Amino acid sequence: MTILWAFIIGGLICVAGQLLIDLTQLTPARILVIFVVAGCLLSGMGLYQWLVDLAGAGALVPLPGFGHVLAQGVKKAIDERGWIGIFTGGFAAMAGGVTVAIVFGYIAALVTKPSGSAAM
Repeated sequence: MTILWAFIIGGLICVAGQLLIDLTQLTPARILVIFVVAGCLLSGMGLYQWLVDLAGAGALVPLPGFGHVLAQGVKKAIDERGWIGIFTGGFAAMAGGVTVAIVFGYIAALVTKPSGSAAM
């Protein structure tokens, strides 16, 4: 059942992003920021964890999930280290995910060739 909920919730988050692109003048970068900030705010209010419990990766993989993990990392770091956790918690929480993205992006760049029309 979690797989079905992951598909539904993740799909709805993607639909929301597509609607924002199609129906507003917002740039994709602003939409990404809105999603991350929304994830942080919903996590801070205790609402996003319910969605994660329901949909698993369907709620964690999209950008609001990134905001949720950042907020949870900051919360945990504040509990453990005090106010300095405000500055370190987000980095510690996302270090693994960001490292994987960089490493696999680098590997993809090594094994692929840009086409003549796309390279600038």
